[in-house]
This record gives sequence, structure tokens and C-alpha cells, in this order.
Amino acid sequence: MKLRVFVSVIAFFAINNITRSFAYKYNTKYFDQTIDHFNFASYGSQTFKQKYLYNDSYWDKENGPIYFYTGNEGPIEGFLQNSGLVYDLAVKSKALIVFAEHRFYGSSLPFGAHSFSPANISLLTLEQAMADYATLITHLKENLGVHNTPVIAFGGSYGGMLSAYMRFKYPNVIYGALAASAPIYLIAGKGDRTEFFADVTKDFEKADPLCPKAVMTAFTMLDNLVKTGDNGIKKVSELFKLCKTLDKGQVTHLQGWVRNSFTSLAMMDYPYPTDFLAPLPGSPVNYACKVILSANDPLQGLAEAAGLFYNGTGGSLKCFDIITEFIECADPTGCGTGNDGLAWDYQACTELILPEGSNGKTDMFPSLPFTLKMRDEYCQKTWKVTPRNNWLDISVWGEDISTSSNIIFSNGELDPWRGGGVLSNVSDSLIAVLVEGGAHHYDMRGSDTRDIPSVIAIRKQEATIINKWVAEAKLSNKQRKIST
Repeated sequence: MKLRVFVSVIAFFAINNITRSFAYKYNTKYFDQTIDHFNFASYGSQTFKQKYLYNDSYWDKENGPIYFYTGNEGPIEGFLQNSGLVYDLAVKSKALIVFAEHRFYGSSLPFGAHSFSPANISLLTLEQAMADYATLITHLKENLGVHNTPVIAFGGSYGGMLSAYMRFKYPNVIYGALAASAPIYLIAGKGDRTEFFADVTKDFEKADPLCPKAVMTAFTMLDNLVKTGDNGIKKVSELFKLCKTLDKGQVTHLQGWVRNSFTSLAMMDYPYPTDFLAPLPGSPVNYACKVILSANDPLQGLAEAAGLFYNGTGGSLKCFDIITEFIECADPTGCGTGNDGLAWDYQACTELILPEGSNGKTDMFPSLPFTLKMRDEYCQKTWKVTPRNNWLDISVWGEDISTSSNIIFSNGELDPWRGGGVLSNVSDSLIAVLVEGGAHHYDMRGSDTRDIPSVIAIRKQEATIINKWVAEAKLSNKQRKIST
């Protein structure tokens, strides 16, 4: 799931234990977290430092709830700075804000530099991460003396999945959840694995009906140039401004590099400039299509548009290193780079079922398949593990979620992950909302004067529902006290 936050973005955030003086303010703390929650003999009482960020400046300890963000597959600072909805709601409801970092990501490494050895990384599971969150929440409530304070979970993308799963698995800890852009059906193996890149293509088609055709033409031109031999490969390398001349065996990697860029542009297709995955202009899909269609030829346009994601608007890169900028892995939508990319690759090789790849028929990309068999072979070769494709259907309920309650499943109309999520109400308290014209967890972003009307309306609806949950929890606690 393409939500790896680039190091260039995270580098802006210091890791010292101080309050930030810009953007959304927070403090940093570390919790001594249990290494293995489910095997009493394996590590005994050993712990690791789990990072969490908090802001208590709005909190009314007597009446305010706790808003708990279930961290994603990357350093937690980047998710906090791009989840301003939590702050906007906390100001009005006087909530305590907590953003918890996911084990094996950012600086929350159970075994430090040795965390990614085969033996140690086996402790990277959904179950362990959720137990971390439940343990941390319980500790905070006890330490702060707020045992009856309701906790609402928030998350976007993988974090959104975790916020829903926390309500499934720990309803005693989490009273309600906002699961934004959470493709829980697809990841459990219940969705159409070919739909993702088809939906990326539809986003570009909505921007301009001629755009996908131009992209396909450009990929054909690339193939034809490569077939002409060294001169053709040299020309391709020059067009794409590669730091090194392309090797003939790297052509499919270049295609994946381009596909990765367009996938990210579709996910980050916000109406104003953002710098979540990369510094991008507003409506980057429209921007990319204009670049492609106004170029001298489609291939030149493809090269310029693909570079937008890796260099960003006003970027300083003079050339592209496609080998380091895009890493092929068990997630065809991209794993990112560095340790966070390794961790996500492992998760994609164990519990998480991700899209199949592109096919060049239902989408505008070259045929770059990634079947379940190919995944098995890759994961055995890379991690010596074989994925358990039915495990999430068992452990986090698959599509059989009707016995849960108090979850908002939000999706953006332009989000290519939308098809794998909950798109209609399951019950009166399992509610699906759609942000028309919205991209990947757009509703989780903070309020902005450039917001489109649909996201403003959805955020108001979400706030009303969450406030109702908090009021219900308070009333329930009050009645419980009276009865005792």
C-alpha cells in the first residue's frame, strides 16, 4: 500500500523530546513496549522503545476523549503532519491527541539495527502491532488516571485498516474508529486484485480522456526504441534523464518506476499542493496529463510526467537513479526505500494481500504481472516465508464484519484503493461515506480554504458521528457508576 513517506519529508522533523514550533505541534515520548505479546517464554520481560507523539494542549481531562492514531508503515511524524483532521476535531471536543508509531517503522525498532534479520522480523505482524497499541492505550489511561475516558481510533490507508481492526479486536479499549481509505476487503483477499491499476487509469481518464491513450502510446514507443538496440536505449536514457545509461535488462524496472510515479500521483490527487509522499502541485493527475499531452511526442511527455513524483515541483534533481528510487518488492504499488521499505515488503509477504500488477488491457500500463504464485516464489527467495492468503479472513474477519460497531469507513472517489474497501453501510453503526472528487484519505487532512465542498461536508458528518459516540460512552460510564 503506497504510503511510504519519503526521507526527504521526514528529515524536516527533529526527533528530540521537545514541542514542535511549526505546523501541528506535539511532544515526543517513548514507551517501554513488550517485544512479544503472545509468547511468554520467548523474550520474557524484554521491551523496546516505542515512539508516540502527543498533544494535550486542548484536553479537558474531566470531559474530553482520547483521539488515538494507529500508526502506518513509516515514521509517525509524517502521518501526524498530514492528519490534521484529528487536531481540528480535538480543538472542538477538547481531546487528548496521541499518534503511535508502528513497530519496525521509523525509530520504533525492537532490535535496533538487527531488527530486520529473519528471526527478529518475524515479530512484525498485525497482531503484535495492535497489541502494542492496546497496551500503550491502557498504560496511558492508567498513568493519567482516566480509566473511563473513551478512546476513538483514527487512521488512513494501512493505518485506517488498523483503526478498524482495533475496534474489531479490542472493543474494550477502542470505542469507535474512523478508518479512512482502508481497503480491508482487498487486503484480506476478498477483492479484485486487478482493479487497482485499472482505477489509477480511470483517474487519468477523468482528468482527460486522451491521457491514458497517450500513456499507452508512449510505452509502445519506449518498447520500439529499446528494440532498435544501443542507440535506442541511449535515447530512452536521455529522455528520462537517467543518471546512468539504461541496461537492456532494466527496461521493466523503468516501466515499474513510471507506473509507481503515476500510482502515487493518483493517490495524492489533492486539489492543492501537498508534500506528503513528495512535493506535488495541486491536482497532480491533471498536471501530469497536461504535461503528457502538450509534449512534442507522448514518450517525452511520459518521461517528464513520471519525473514529477520523484523530483517534485521545483525539484533539484538533475538526473534520476531509478534503481534506488524505486525498489521492486511484494507490493506492486510500491514499498518505498530503506528500512521502512524492508518492513513493508515483509508484511506484504506474510499477512497482506496486495494488487496483482498491471496487465495492459484493463489499465494503461505495460504488462507487469504479480500473481499469487509469483508472490510465493518472491517471498520464499527474499524472506524464506510463504504467505498465508487466508489468514486475515480468519484473524480480522474478512468481509464478515457485521457484528462490530462504531466504525466510519471513508473513501475518496479518486482513490485507486477505494474498490477494496467498505463502500456501503453494513449496519447503522458501520457507516460508509464517500468523498466525491477526493483522493487517498483526503478527509484526514486538516481543514484548508482550498478544500472542495464534498470533503467539508464529509468531515462535518464524521464529527457528528464521533461526538455522538463520545456522548454515548460518557452516558454509559455515568449509568455504570450510578448502578454500582
